[in-house]
Amino acid sequence: MAPKREFRGAWVATVANIDWPSTPHLSTDKQQKELIDILEFDRKTGINAVMFQVRPAADAFYFKSHEPWSKWLTGQQGKAPDPVYDPLELAIKEAHKRAIELHAWFNPYRATLDGNFSALSPQHITRIKPEWFFIYGGIKLFNPGIPEVRDYIVEVILNVVDNYDIDGVHMDDYFYPYRIAGQKINDAEAFKKYGADFDNIDDWRRDNVNQLIKMLGDSIHKHKPYMKFGISPFGIWANKSQNPEGSNTHGGDSYYEQYADSRKWIKEGWVDYINPQLYWPFKYRLAAFENLLDWWSDNTYGRHLYIGQAAYRVNEIGSPGFKMPSQIPDQIKYMRANPRVQGSIYFSQKSLINNPLGLGDSLRKTYYNHPALPPVMLWLDSIPPNQPQQLLATAAPGKVTLKWTAPLPAKDKEPVYGYVIYRFTGDEKVNVNRAENILSIRYNTEQIAEDKTAEPNKKYIYVVTAIDRLKNESEQSEPVTVVGK
Repeated sequence: MAPKREFRGAWVATVANIDWPSTPHLSTDKQQKELIDILEFDRKTGINAVMFQVRPAADAFYFKSHEPWSKWLTGQQGKAPDPVYDPLELAIKEAHKRAIELHAWFNPYRATLDGNFSALSPQHITRIKPEWFFIYGGIKLFNPGIPEVRDYIVEVILNVVDNYDIDGVHMDDYFYPYRIAGQKINDAEAFKKYGADFDNIDDWRRDNVNQLIKMLGDSIHKHKPYMKFGISPFGIWANKSQNPEGSNTHGGDSYYEQYADSRKWIKEGWVDYINPQLYWPFKYRLAAFENLLDWWSDNTYGRHLYIGQAAYRVNEIGSPGFKMPSQIPDQIKYMRANPRVQGSIYFSQKSLINNPLGLGDSLRKTYYNHPALPPVMLWLDSIPPNQPQQLLATAAPGKVTLKWTAPLPAKDKEPVYGYVIYRFTGDEKVNVNRAENILSIRYNTEQIAEDKTAEPNKKYIYVVTAIDRLKNESEQSEPVTVVGK
């Protein structure tokens, strides 16, 4: 049975045109159509959250930015779409229309994806502040050890928090770079200048990342208390062989390799959710999916745990686990059996649309065949709205029209954000905890709804609940009974 509350996310990667736009040479109209088609696909599939990559490399997929337009949007960094529009604004509007949360996904430290530095816009931060960067693996990366760098990244993210109606801020796994044999991080000068409190450079690097995460958590929630902040680290925090508190795995890790103490962020409450990338199958020798999920679920410290799932690996040559059509469905069942896991996010959108081994079909028809509300974050807001009033139902041929009046103001004076409409057949007991009775979820305050699936001469009972921005749900309205025409 599908739960009524579950986070069901998809990453929409813009870097290198992975998911959107399909090429940087589309017209504005075609770009917009592609983006709307993606969100419509998600609605039909049952996805209720999108991680939309807005800053892949110190560039922008949004209008209100001091950083240049992304080359993956228009083919040339700094060149605006023509005619100009705001992709993030469009994504938010179209997602909310479909009761999908929109989380703005930022890459905090990556400044370029290749070594073609001459093609960078004159407005690119690497040209304005060259001293903030080091080159590693042939690309430019922000140096996290410089305090001004941390301030700058916080400022970039808060600009989006303040100017856009996003539901969350999301960061992925790129902190200090993944190790490359024979490469060295050139930050000895910064360590000399800023690392006096630390005996070794590794602890200093970890502290640099920690400072950024704490600053972001504090600042985001100060600017908008309802804003969700989550991070998707590499799937292994540390292996048991490196650290007795680590997981029973034998792979790369975020703590020692990337100086990203992802467990600390959730333990300290700096993030609202952690979203480890568990991109391995069950029983995988080096990093078994079940071992890692169990480890993370024992280390959530009361925050949300969403699992990063590898849709992109389904049907992969050379991976017996992902050659099995049951791999991802079995992962979903395993997650749902663990009360400390609240959902998952798929990498990436294109893989769901491509439907490898029928994965997209199986979500739509079986696992996500009823709508779900995102799980509540009681540490951010625990006060639900009051119940909607005076629900009326009118039957006409082919439809039932519902009307109601808005609830009285909530205890915290927070406005109503949307409504959930439930339907029961005449002999059914009204029970709003069952996902299969949800007719629709809407993120708007219209007090009218139509049920065009009502059958003639059939008796129905309807109730409506109100939700606030963080999806706390009110008591149900008084039920109303009607016979379809």
